[in-house]
Amino acid sequence: MKVPFSSYLEKITPALCEVVSSLGKSYDYVSLLSSDSVGFRIIVNRRTVTVNNETMTTERGSVVRVYKDGLYSEYSFNYFDPECPEKTVEEAKAALDAQLSVLRACQTDIYQTKALPDEKQEGIWEFEADILPETADEGALIALMQGIVDKAMADCKDLVDCQVTAQSTHISKLFLTKNKNLKQSYVYSEGTIVPIGARDGKSSPAYVGVSGRKGPELFEELPEKLPGVLKTVEDLLSADRVTPGEYDIITSPEVTGLIAHEAFGHGVEMDMFVKNRALGAKYIEKRVGSDLVTMHEGALCAEDVTSFAFDDEGTMAGDVTEIQNGILKTGICDALSAMRLGIQPTGNGKRENFEHKVYTRMTNTMFDSGNDTLEEMIASISYGYFLCGMQSGMEDPKHWGIQCIVERGYEIRDGKLTGKVVAPIVMTGYVPDLLGSVSMVSRDREVFGNGGCGKGHKEWVKVADGGPYLKAKARLG
Repeated sequence: MKVPFSSYLEKITPALCEVVSSLGKSYDYVSLLSSDSVGFRIIVNRRTVTVNNETMTTERGSVVRVYKDGLYSEYSFNYFDPECPEKTVEEAKAALDAQLSVLRACQTDIYQTKALPDEKQEGIWEFEADILPETADEGALIALMQGIVDKAMADCKDLVDCQVTAQSTHISKLFLTKNKNLKQSYVYSEGTIVPIGARDGKSSPAYVGVSGRKGPELFEELPEKLPGVLKTVEDLLSADRVTPGEYDIITSPEVTGLIAHEAFGHGVEMDMFVKNRALGAKYIEKRVGSDLVTMHEGALCAEDVTSFAFDDEGTMAGDVTEIQNGILKTGICDALSAMRLGIQPTGNGKRENFEHKVYTRMTNTMFDSGNDTLEEMIASISYGYFLCGMQSGMEDPKHWGIQCIVERGYEIRDGKLTGKVVAPIVMTGYVPDLLGSVSMVSRDREVFGNGGCGKGHKEWVKVADGGPYLKAKARLG
């Protein structure tokens, strides 16, 4: 079924249009983004069941952006009386004028930017889902999750606990200017199983997830993930430490996605180009990887938790080829960064919520597929590791250093898996060296959308990443 646009936003749209029109008498550009997103988060473990109505993206509120004399300012609000829009106009104008006065009076250099274009555009995009979060049978879902926990505890003698999480959010967003009236609504969901094992004084959690631009029907996929993640627990409890050094590696699609996100995710967010904080600005049309490396980014290049119709600045979603056969072609950008760089925005302007400013942010970041198979990759390695499972990562966009924390690695000798497991693994290196060493790429690919991404230490948003299996060289420790 189509995911219905928020009835609340539908009701207040005429009054919000009045706000935009009234503010337009005082400013050269006015936009308004309103959000109404509802959802739930359920956590089940051996002892407790926790249910709440908050997820990373649940919110209700609006933000106004205005432009005058080369400067932009914003005002957010979460209370709006559609019977009295002039009250919001009055409060917004007082706050916006005060901000602009401060900007004009400051002694530091500030960006002088033109007004954003405002071409006429209208549309409503209601994506598909089988079930809405607000109509889901939470009792049946809790029973499903408890069944997973019970089976996990029964099937693995080394488990001390198992936690299952399910969260689903119905997002509705309205974007208005003098000439634009854009509406979108969609549901995304994500679920995880985290069993925790202990043996001989050693404890270790494992992790598996499902995600998608789907309703709570997605959680029916969780039980089939249980056998694999219980096997991972056993592998981790028997794992050794890796001997530090440089190795031939094969990355699973999940680790491939982590590399994509850290290597050429933040590194080509072009608001960092404006601030001269990214080395990627100097490498456009230069080689950054082998001929086998092609990478896409955009809400349209895959379908997962961050696949939308338009971004938080009213720019339509895109599919950007960032790297083509090893050559860095471009980055991604929000509308203001694009204006300052003299390029077109890519649909990557995202806010953590209506109270936060827009930054250039990733959506789906994906390596393209190749022509090899996993079996051929394993057979080609005399000594190395097959890396699986991601934990976290960091990147230095200014110097292109990368660090990925990988859950586990499986030893390969003479073209065969030996059964030996090492964990955890820290993979480090210089991004062009790592991508330049890619020598095989599999035909298949996967996308993963569990969790979120911060800009620095804050500004958390949903992202997804992935790709095929890759063969490369990397330093492990």
